[in-house]
Amino acid sequence: MNKIDLACIIDDDPIFVFGLKKIMEVSNFCESILIFKNGEDALSNLSAIINKDEKIPDVILLDLNMPIMDGWQFLDEFVKIEPSQRITIYIVSSSIDPQDINKVQKYKNIRNYIIKPVTLERLTEILKEYSN
Repeated sequence: MNKIDLACIIDDDPIFVFGLKKIMEVSNFCESILIFKNGEDALSNLSAIINKDEKIPDVILLDLNMPIMDGWQFLDEFVKIEPSQRITIYIVSSSIDPQDINKVQKYKNIRNYIIKPVTLERLTEILKEYSN
């Protein structure tokens, strides 16, 4: 199973981010991690990285409910950017609202909808999906 080179977490909850980073370390999920606290920071920084043709994340773990720019707003803007390689996005949310779960179908880059908390087993599944 291959390790992901660069992962990105977009989430405003520092406790969740801390826990997810620890699980990523234990599972040998990735080489390095970018972390952004809201969609606006993520969009700004990822746009700059893409425009400079620097290494972009292979996988983004995106929360939906964040201040400033939420996950849906981020997605609406991010799909307008065309990176040189495909970025796989996983929605990682505490929302169990069927409307949220069904809304992901409108975005081609979203691989799956994961309900928090993220477990070691779930990260292992993501690694397997990524390796295929």
